[in-house]
Amino acid sequence: MTALVPELVPFHHAPPNGVGIILAFVVLVAISATLYWMLHPPSSTAERAARATEREVDEIIGSIIIVFSQEIHSEHMMSLAVRVARRERAELLAAYIIEVPHTLPLDAEMERERRDALGVLAVAESIARKNNVEIKTEISLARQVAQGVLELAKRNDAHLIVVGAYREGKYTGAPIGSAIEVIAAKATCDVLIGVQGNRGKILTPPKGDIAARAGGKPPPTPSMS
Repeated sequence: MTALVPELVPFHHAPPNGVGIILAFVVLVAISATLYWMLHPPSSTAERAARATEREVDEIIGSIIIVFSQEIHSEHMMSLAVRVARRERAELLAAYIIEVPHTLPLDAEMERERRDALGVLAVAESIARKNNVEIKTEISLARQVAQGVLELAKRNDAHLIVVGAYREGKYTGAPIGSAIEVIAAKATCDVLIGVQGNRGKILTPPKGDIAARAGGKPPPTPSMS
C-alpha cells in the first residue's frame, strides 16, 4: 500500500495594496493626534484671553510722552508716568513746549524760556533715573502748545500722552485749559490728564520742582535729544 504524502505548496506573501497603506497611515495619524492632545491639553478661555491681551499691550504701549509748558505743570504726573513706563517697558519722553508768539520767528532764541525748560526737564530726568527708567528730554518750539504736542506725538509714534491739567481762571469751577482740551480732542492716542486734588497723595509733585518753577537754581542740565 502506498502512503500518501501531502504535497507542500509554497506560500507567497501578498504584496501590500494601496488600501492597506492608506488605512495604516490613517491609524498612525489618529494615534499621533491623540498623543498630542493628551500632552497639550487645550487652554481655557481665560488663558487665551490673557495671551491676547498681552499681545495687544505689547503692540499698544510703545512710547509715552509727558508734556510740560509755561502753563502745563506735569510734575505731579512724573511719578505715575515713570511707573507706567517701567511696568510696560515703554520709552519715556519728557517734552517742554515753548510757545513762540507770531511776532517772533519760529526759531527764535527764547533764552529765558529755554532756561526754565532746562530746569523742569532736569527734574523730570532725575526722577526717572532714580527709578531706573530710561528717559529722553526734548525742548520743542511751536506757535501753540497743543499744536506742538500733537506734532511731537505723531513724530515719535506716541501711544500715550501725559499732561497735568491747568484751568483758564483762578476761580473755583474754571474750565480746563484750552490747550489740554485740544490735545485730548485731536490726539490719535490715549491722553492721560492729571488733576491734582486739594488733599491728594498719589499725584504729588517732587519737592525739587517747586524751586525749579520758581526760578531757583536748577538741577544739572539734562541730556537733550
